[in-house]
Amino acid sequence: MTNPEKAQQGRFSNLLSCRQILSLMTMFGFMLNYALRVNLTIAIVAMVKPTPHNGTDGAIMDVEEDDTGLFEWNPYQQNFVLGSFFWGYILTELPGGRLAELIGGRRVFGHSMLWASLLTFITPFAAKFSYVALIVVRVVLGFMLGASWPAIHPVAAVWIPPMERSKFIANSMASSLGAAVTMPICGYLISSSGWESVFYATGAVGLIWSFCWFTFTFESPAVHPRISIEERREIEEAIGNSTSKKRPTYVPWCDMFTSAPVWAIIITHGLSVFGFFTVINQLPTYMHDILNFKIKENGLFSALPYLAKYIMAMGASYLADYLRQSGKLSTTATRKIFTGFALTGPGCLMVAQVFLGANATASVTILTLSLFCHGAITGGYLSNGLDIAPNFAGTIFGMANTLSSFGGFLSNLMVGALTFADPTYHAWQMIFWILAGTYISAALVFAVIGSGELQPWNNPPEKKKDVVSAEEGAPLTNGDTNGKVAN
Repeated sequence: MTNPEKAQQGRFSNLLSCRQILSLMTMFGFMLNYALRVNLTIAIVAMVKPTPHNGTDGAIMDVEEDDTGLFEWNPYQQNFVLGSFFWGYILTELPGGRLAELIGGRRVFGHSMLWASLLTFITPFAAKFSYVALIVVRVVLGFMLGASWPAIHPVAAVWIPPMERSKFIANSMASSLGAAVTMPICGYLISSSGWESVFYATGAVGLIWSFCWFTFTFESPAVHPRISIEERREIEEAIGNSTSKKRPTYVPWCDMFTSAPVWAIIITHGLSVFGFFTVINQLPTYMHDILNFKIKENGLFSALPYLAKYIMAMGASYLADYLRQSGKLSTTATRKIFTGFALTGPGCLMVAQVFLGANATASVTILTLSLFCHGAITGGYLSNGLDIAPNFAGTIFGMANTLSSFGGFLSNLMVGALTFADPTYHAWQMIFWILAGTYISAALVFAVIGSGELQPWNNPPEKKKDVVSAEEGAPLTNGDTNGKVAN
């Protein structure tokens, strides 16, 4: 490497550390992750030919003049299309987490986003070809994105010191920020360029991000070509032996399946995401059909709850890490308190929505506050797998997200079934009661059996002698005068 190249790398390194760059790329990645997922939830309002529907008082509402659509899909068919995403999603959650533990989370996360972006491009063509073709594309899209969430936990296990992990995992909540940005932009694109433009725009941005991800991020500090020796030492000393330098060759399934803290994460996450997915997937339809918002207003007001959730997610993650690092609260207490707030809050607010949700202002306020409270999961159960078993955090989260994926599909079927014969506010009241019970049950489960203690099976004995992968890099040396690491 020439001296000018070294100088340029030094200036870049002084501006942002390698893990700050990783955090930024992860944040933007999850913004796009949800943009690729939720673009259909608002586009479908413009894709479908409208039919007269009942308002909050049961009266027949006229079709708006700007309501135009190409497809004649009833509410059940629309929810079936939205729910089909989860068919593929559940297939790669667990394998994706384990694959990330074996070959690296950066590779798995990057490829899942790359192929999902390409699939987004062909969505309009599939929809116009046939209803079945659109379902197939959505299934494959879910298959690709299913590996993305569990893949980021193995990234955190090798890159992020334990007391900073809540903040890093909070980057996944940029998915809410992505939804907040996507909703109004989708509304504008639909009204100005047609619903097809939504998929072309989000697909193009996803491809640009994929190129940047593979250019600026690396699997571990040991193989990063631009990391300073100081940053690498800081990371590796903070992580210590909690994350194995060798990737475990097998998963201690028996210990894992009999672990109460693991089941606390799985059950809590499954119930929590059932409620969350019901809200985010159905919010545009609810605002359009019940609150009678037009498409531009729909996009703007649909974005507010996502923005609120992201603000809480970042604040809660910083507060949780501070409380743990300062010793004011144990990891177990921190996770339980933040999880309790994140789930009982939305549960109580769903009860309020039952009685006040017919009023547009009250409904938007309640749903915004609900997602605001839910953002506190970053300081709660969402980071908990890295506390109890960092070597298998990808597998644990894959198990949890597999269950939640079933919940996501079932939530769409539930809403479709309840609103198909009775598309009124009365049917939505039943939905809000179900969500209230789901959220509060999740909080109780984690309060009873959750834990923040490192589990003894996190470092299982190897079944055979393994050779350290070349990706793990060589030990740090004291003789590197250029501030680089030996590889």
